[in-house]
Amino acid sequence: MLDNLTQRLAKVVKTMRGEARLTESNTAEMLREVRLALLEADVALPAVREFIAKVKEKAMGEEVIGSLTPGQALVGVVQRELAAIMGADLGPEATQINLATQPPAVILMAGLQGAGKTTTVGKLAKYLKEQKKKKVLTVSADVYRPAAIQQLQTVASQVGADFFPSSASDKPVDIALAALDHARRHYHDVLIVDTAGRLGIDEAMMQEIAGLHAALKPIETLFVVDAMLGQDAINTAKAFNDALPLTGVVLTKLDGDARGGAALSVRHVTGKPVKFAGVAEKLDGLEPFDPNRMANRILGMGDILALVEEAKKGVDVAAAKDLAEKIKGGGKFDLNDFKAQLSQMKKMGGLSGLMDKLPAQFQQAAGNADMDQAERQVRRMEGIINSMTPQERARPELIKASRKRRIAAGAGVQVQEVNRMLSQFEQMQSMMKKLKGGGMMKMMRSMKGMMPGLR
Repeated sequence: MLDNLTQRLAKVVKTMRGEARLTESNTAEMLREVRLALLEADVALPAVREFIAKVKEKAMGEEVIGSLTPGQALVGVVQRELAAIMGADLGPEATQINLATQPPAVILMAGLQGAGKTTTVGKLAKYLKEQKKKKVLTVSADVYRPAAIQQLQTVASQVGADFFPSSASDKPVDIALAALDHARRHYHDVLIVDTAGRLGIDEAMMQEIAGLHAALKPIETLFVVDAMLGQDAINTAKAFNDALPLTGVVLTKLDGDARGGAALSVRHVTGKPVKFAGVAEKLDGLEPFDPNRMANRILGMGDILALVEEAKKGVDVAAAKDLAEKIKGGGKFDLNDFKAQLSQMKKMGGLSGLMDKLPAQFQQAAGNADMDQAERQVRRMEGIINSMTPQERARPELIKASRKRRIAAGAGVQVQEVNRMLSQFEQMQSMMKKLKGGGMMKMMRSMKGMMPGLR
């Protein structure tokens, strides 16, 4: 996200050196780069002007302390203001979802067709069920789009949330009130209402959703917007903000947008905090939005906290402990262990997911690696291991020429691929012998050497 801004700032940091304080003259060039990068990222012009003015005001006269260069000091100011414009100035509570009401807490989802509302309802239900331990009911009040109700039913069943059936012949307000009554009688903690979207803003749509809001009195009214809309996101946000008392924003498809200006613009236009970000198509691809962490990511400082959270979710702690004990006790790292490591990495979002959360210097170290190719290679390696017998996985030294041919045929690859996989396994095996007590840098260097495309 906002890769262009990251690159521009990195360039200017290198050129601004050796002055004791930030002045108008030594920051002018960098502020120009920031302005251009934000405009190229599709951030609305009023938001850009306000942002640059605030950075300039906070930066002027600030002393450059310690071993920082003026460029690094200015990046610090930019980071704080980026976080503020995305909602950090509202305080940590503002970006949290509010469920502090007599159950069921009603969450009304609003937005245009194609923004990803229905999928977001499913993702949010999964988040509330798993992270907040809530009993969730979902309902669709979209009586216009063919199969919208069925789509929500499918998504709800995939995430294990309850679904209240509705019909295209019913009125949206009647559907929503019946669902609310059902939620009360069946002791649901949360009711999430999916509303109809249109291809564009129209009066009938706004009246309908305002009517739903008046009938339900939701504790949260979330505006769902596609981060890839750019300038259109601003106009849509303004129309919904005028029609509804929004409490927050959900940005979808943030993973697919290198420009990402919507994250800054929508908050500026609505004055409401971004509460969630859709970062992947999968139903667990919804993250609570943290302005400080997002600012760090934009500035190429990485999102190590998110990486740690992914590790907590994806890593089987017991299996990792068993492997550590096995290596410590002189046991051999075999192909079953190697496959388990590949599987853990996939659970943490794959190579591209891991790289995206690392600071810029790590990403630069990987050069112009083809992450898609690297991930295809990981899947191929798993396929090769799956074609082996249990005995071969436990004792890789048994795998000679005839066995390699059989394994290659079973996995649908050439024998050279099997040789390459075994060579990479041996590198990992040798690393495991040396890696006493871990070490991130050692691990990164080893991964870089091992994985295809990361030379």
